[in-house]
Amino acid sequence: MMLSTKDLVFEERLVKKLTEQYIGPYVIKKVVSKNIVKLKLLTSIRIYLAVNGSRVVRYRKLVKGQRVEELKLVEVDGVEKWEVEKNLNKRKVREVLKYLVY
Repeated sequence: MMLSTKDLVFEERLVKKLTEQYIGPYVIKKVVSKNIVKLKLLTSIRIYLAVNGSRVVRYRKLVKGQRVEELKLVEVDGVEKWEVEKNLNKRKVREVLKYLVY
C-alpha cells in the first residue's frame, strides 16, 4: 500500500507542490477496523502506525514503458549535454520553441 503525504511534514522539501503525492510501498500489518489499518513503516517516519484507510491506496506496478532510472548527462567535446533519442513534439510558447523529447 502507498501512504498519502497530504498531512505529512517533510523538512527537506519546503515546497509542497513538489512533494510526491504518495510514498511507499508499505506492508499492512493488521486491519484494525473497516477504515483503520496498521502499516509496517520505517522508524524515520514519525507518525502513528494506525492510519485511516482513506490515506492509503493500492500499490500499482510501473506501466510498461515507464522510466525508472533518471537520465544522465553525456559529455561531448568536454561539455555535458543531454542525449536525445527522439523528438516527439515541439511548440512555441511566448516566441520560445519548446521540445518534447524521448
